Amino acid sequence: MKRSSLLWPTLVLTLSAHTALAQSTPSQAPPKLEKIEEVADDGVTISSKQQSENKITERRDNNGNVVEATVKSGPSTYTVKPNHPVGASLPGDMTSGNQRGPMWTVLEFDLGKKKKKTPEEEAAPDANVPPPPTVK
Repeated sequence: MKRSSLLWPTLVLTLSAHTALAQSTPSQAPPKLEKIEEVADDGVTISSKQQSENKITERRDNNGNVVEATVKSGPSTYTVKPNHPVGASLPGDMTSGNQRGPMWTVLEFDLGKKKKKTPEEEAAPDANVPPPPTVK
């Protein structure tokens, strides 16, 4: 019984000290403020972003159904094809998928085209051409 009688005064003293700290008022001095330089408003021109050129090319079969659509939006190009059900599955079955993702065109190489020469390359003589014969 003595143990609990010693605990109560310590507990009350701790709680009263805590509430006294929590109720302290802030100082009455105003906060220190920094002066901001006033700058004249320059004419700010806000221009709307030009519409990105989206080019959509659709390829259709003989019945007029879309077989594939190629979309060129800015620097990226992708191809979208419809999702045809496989075998005897119907749309909504477990075996048929709902969506088919786009196929992105990552790299293209022009292997059949000849490389255009710059004016510096045209002016320079070819290394494979023999020098003109000298007359003695």
